Amino acid sequence: MRILYYDCFAGISGDMNLGALIDLGVDAGYLSAELEKLGIDGFRLSVKRDHRKNIYGTKADVAIKNPKKEKHRHWQHIEEIICNSTLQEPVKELALKIFSRVAEAEAKVHNCPKEKVHFHEVGALDSIVDIVGAAICLTCLNVDKVMSSPVQLGSGTVKCAHGVMPVPAPATAEIVKNIPVKVGLVAYEATTPTGAAILAATVNEFTDACRFRIIRTGCGLGTIDKEIPNILRVFLCEDGESGEETPDVTTEEVALLECNIDDMNPEHYDFLLEQLLKAGASDAWMTPVIMKKSRPAIQLSVLCKPSAREVMKEILFTHSTSIGIRCQTLSRDVLRREERRVETPYGNVRVKQSYYKGTLVNAKPESDDCRRLAEQHQVSLSEIEKSVIQYGKQND
Repeated sequence: MRILYYDCFAGISGDMNLGALIDLGVDAGYLSAELEKLGIDGFRLSVKRDHRKNIYGTKADVAIKNPKKEKHRHWQHIEEIICNSTLQEPVKELALKIFSRVAEAEAKVHNCPKEKVHFHEVGALDSIVDIVGAAICLTCLNVDKVMSSPVQLGSGTVKCAHGVMPVPAPATAEIVKNIPVKVGLVAYEATTPTGAAILAATVNEFTDACRFRIIRTGCGLGTIDKEIPNILRVFLCEDGESGEETPDVTTEEVALLECNIDDMNPEHYDFLLEQLLKAGASDAWMTPVIMKKSRPAIQLSVLCKPSAREVMKEILFTHSTSIGIRCQTLSRDVLRREERRVETPYGNVRVKQSYYKGTLVNAKPESDDCRRLAEQHQVSLSEIEKSVIQYGKQND
């Protein structure tokens, strides 16, 4: 089981979270490209290496081009931006889940319905990028479980839309209900409403009692640089005590949906497959078949989690000409997979690695990363792949 663990000893904010997840291995270029799918202008994601108290990590900042023109937004506006984007469906769902935590907290503070919440700082463009960026990164990491330490809130006061308030800010205090917290380590707002909402919407378990193997670490830097390092550490881990073998083959249940189609415009298949994959299908493919009366046709197959079966049915009935779908539940054996980041002269490329009986049996560069770098540097895909192999071996 792959676990993402948040070590919030010095709190968490939206930009610290982005920096930590990029430092953990999410490619900054990929994140920027995905954020463009929001379809909104006026911001630029800036990523750089820096340090706090000589601890190095990644500093992520959302630069707003015209801050004075930046407007406040309501819940409806946030929903429209995310739902009308071309982001993957799982990313949209997670982003709205995080924003919903903030909306519910603001509604409680202002004693109004969630739909009438007028977002202040959290409705600003930089917070939209922080939250949607968090959803992109977490979806990309594809972990089985998210865990966190108790969360440091800080102390002192904070200036917000409600005036000067004691830490935690009113919205933060609502969001962290039933979450173990600590206070007083630093004399400033260590956890922001955005940071608190990311944890509240994604963490499965808050605990200091951890029993897992750490595979990779990431460090996100905050803006403040005082005696206590203003950093957020994250760990990509595998379940099990130190020294315990992690199974290389796991068995899971999957759903297989199939239908035969002989009367659909072939130009529509690409769009149909795209919709299925965006909605979370593990795989989708087409096989040429011969139907009754020797008619050529396509057998469309979709593999997904059992919980996504109804969503896949809806897409098939809506975007294909099929009037019937065969469904069955299968058992699938899956090799243990890890994702590493290889730094090349052209940029970072994610590499998916598979293991069997403790041996690396397959390593595949992420095609989207290779395509992006090939287009950016005007070189062939083969050149990018050769560079990944060369620098991957050097880093082993």
